[in-house]
Amino acid sequence: MSIFKLPDLGEGLPDAEIVEWHVKVGDTVSEDDPMVSMETAKAVVDVPVPHDGVVKKLYGEPGDVIDTGAPLIEFEGEHSNEQSEAQTESDDSDSASKLREEAEQVLMDLDDEEQAKDKPSAPAEEKQGTVVGQMETSDAVQDSMTDFGGKKAAPAVRALAKKLKVDLSKVDATGTGGVIRPSDVKKAAQSGQAQSDSKPAQTSPQKSPEKAPKPAKQSQPDQSKSSPPKVQADDEWQQVKGSRRTMARVMQNAHATIVPTSIMDDADIHTWQAGQDITGRLIRSLVVAAQAEPALNAWFDGDKLARRIISHVDIGIAVDTEDGLFVPTMRNCESLTPQQVRDEMNVIKDQVKNRSIPPESMKDYTLMLSNFGVYAGRYATPVITPPCVAIVAAGKLRHEVVPVMGGMEAHRTIPLSLTFDHRAVTGGEAARFLAAMIKDLQKPQ
Repeated sequence: MSIFKLPDLGEGLPDAEIVEWHVKVGDTVSEDDPMVSMETAKAVVDVPVPHDGVVKKLYGEPGDVIDTGAPLIEFEGEHSNEQSEAQTESDDSDSASKLREEAEQVLMDLDDEEQAKDKPSAPAEEKQGTVVGQMETSDAVQDSMTDFGGKKAAPAVRALAKKLKVDLSKVDATGTGGVIRPSDVKKAAQSGQAQSDSKPAQTSPQKSPEKAPKPAKQSQPDQSKSSPPKVQADDEWQQVKGSRRTMARVMQNAHATIVPTSIMDDADIHTWQAGQDITGRLIRSLVVAAQAEPALNAWFDGDKLARRIISHVDIGIAVDTEDGLFVPTMRNCESLTPQQVRDEMNVIKDQVKNRSIPPESMKDYTLMLSNFGVYAGRYATPVITPPCVAIVAAGKLRHEVVPVMGGMEAHRTIPLSLTFDHRAVTGGEAARFLAAMIKDLQKPQ
């Protein structure tokens, strides 16, 4: 008898969710046969049969979360009599390495596909927002599979369908319980019978200038017409999975280790020129503030009581999705031009949307930014993810009546909230950082 335990499928992830079993109890299997599809915080990975044998027991059903290192499947056969426990562990380690490589390849394939696309030029103002909150360094993807006319598809399968322009509602699902497998999507794409009817909107170069969007408007995007949430109230307890599971761990850890303090103020932006990129200006102001007060562009080790002031500015940008929060990193912001910032932001949004974020892009940020104001709210107390020591949140832009020489005027303002770890940052350092941000944001351009 031999028990195969769930190996680490990528960068120390604590667990994975069973998507579909490809074997059942009593099956005679051979090494490298398809065994089970597991969804991690990175991708759906097909785990092969580790050795010849007969399936005796399955330690879970589709939808169950299995901890890394916990029993996954049990075999009986000659292999169990021939191998020592040490050899079994060695085989499991080899399988883990292969599976990690497979998971990384899934991400790289999706990322390469997205990078190869021609990106349309971005409008001056934001089309999607970022919201308060953040994730740990892994790029988690889901809290449950999405239903397509009684059939289910995991995030990686949805990303593949989008890439191949396949309508998942028209795909024949061959997986157990109506689960759509990647092979089903590829087969549908080859046959052409499940081609998506949706076509991307295109901007005709023949349109007259008067029909183009007016650049003078700088307000954050209107989210009032967004589609209703897919989460439905059913009064039942449900296990938190995917990105929300990761988020819960991160928030719990942050609450237990960080000593947060927040200060808030407004930046008067009435002098902004038409067409200002809000996110671009916020990122530039963070760079300016980090140069003025480097103590907030830092990491802190609470166990060693050590602080590292970092010379470059890598900003983690909190992005809201139906599956939870993601924090991709924009690297070396101090050396980026405004256009490069916008290009990087477009890439980040595409990668989050298609779940193709490389693992290295989800960690090691030195500052954090959240733009929750695209929805509602003026001020907030955003949560810092260690080892960072600061996060800035921008609230909803609004007009304020301000006194001027000879009367009163209505000026547009951005509410700003800065939360900092008081173990590493003093109140004076935080105040000077916020003051430097405000000073830069109040410049015309």
